[in-house]
Amino acid sequence: MKRIACLAPALLLAVTGSGAMAAPHEGSAFIHDYDANHDGQVARAEFDAERSARFKATDANADGWLSEDEYVGEYRARLDQQLAASDRSEEKKVEERQRQMRQAHVRFGVLDKDKDSRMTQAEYDASGARAFADQDDDKDGIVTATDAAATAKRQLAARKAADRAER
Repeated sequence: MKRIACLAPALLLAVTGSGAMAAPHEGSAFIHDYDANHDGQVARAEFDAERSARFKATDANADGWLSEDEYVGEYRARLDQQLAASDRSEEKKVEERQRQMRQAHVRFGVLDKDKDSRMTQAEYDASGARAFADQDDDKDGIVTATDAAATAKRQLAARKAADRAER
């Protein structure tokens, strides 16, 4: 039962995108990665444009869908940049890289809804829509620092609840 309790929060994080270091879905990282006009907030149109550009850039062979290698490879590049800038010890960086890369493979499997080993733009967009909705705490179509703080508080509470459930 403990194993299921451990996996449930991990799958929730994989599906929503919350909690992953390189995935820009935790508050300030989300705003940093999607704030194209640098006004300190992310409008839905801004987010959608960046997601579309990211999908196209990730689709290395331009076949209109993402393979697991393409999806995980793009994630690995972002994670490596974040870890390089991190002040964590090398040991902690190695642990984080291993954990995050395992999760990236799981996330691909979760997001590939029809299980055809091809993530379509629609599957990718559905993931993005969930991530944006999760960050937009007041549901006004704009993610602000206030939204990010509320989301972080909610995510922390969920992690604490999951930790208590494990015990």
